[in-house]
Amino acid sequence: MNTVTFEEITIDDIQEVREIYNYYVMNSTISFHTEELNMDQMRESVLNKNPKFKSCLIKEYQEMVGYVLLAPYKNKQAYDVSAEVTIYLKPDYLGQGIGSKAIAFIEGTAREQGFHTLIATICMENARSIKLFEKNGYEQCALFKEVGYKFGRRLDIGSFQKIL
Repeated sequence: MNTVTFEEITIDDIQEVREIYNYYVMNSTISFHTEELNMDQMRESVLNKNPKFKSCLIKEYQEMVGYVLLAPYKNKQAYDVSAEVTIYLKPDYLGQGIGSKAIAFIEGTAREQGFHTLIATICMENARSIKLFEKNGYEQCALFKEVGYKFGRRLDIGSFQKIL
């Protein structure tokens, strides 16, 4: 029996999704936001009007443990074959293989939607996320030095890409 399942995010899920995201806003460099998102901002962030892009809860034994997004990479037509992948898990669920299951799920969804390339944008301090994506076949394709500033530190981001 598969204990990890995925369900499309609805408006009723936004508060719980927001709590997960805002934890990382306030406690890490995983998110480059420096202030918590309100409900409207979170709704805009995760609910895409284009049905090609997906926002899904990650559940383990029917408990919501995180979420995964397949979002536009850039807002220009030639990029329509590419999407950005984002995964956030509650801290207690890190390191249990759930992230890899979320990647496999969202890659299947991306293939169904006709995407060719997936990109994850990761703060280079986030070794756990880098390891997760590399383990699942993503390769670093770009490095942007000192593009962020949070908690008194200048931060680099990397782009990690997988051709489907």
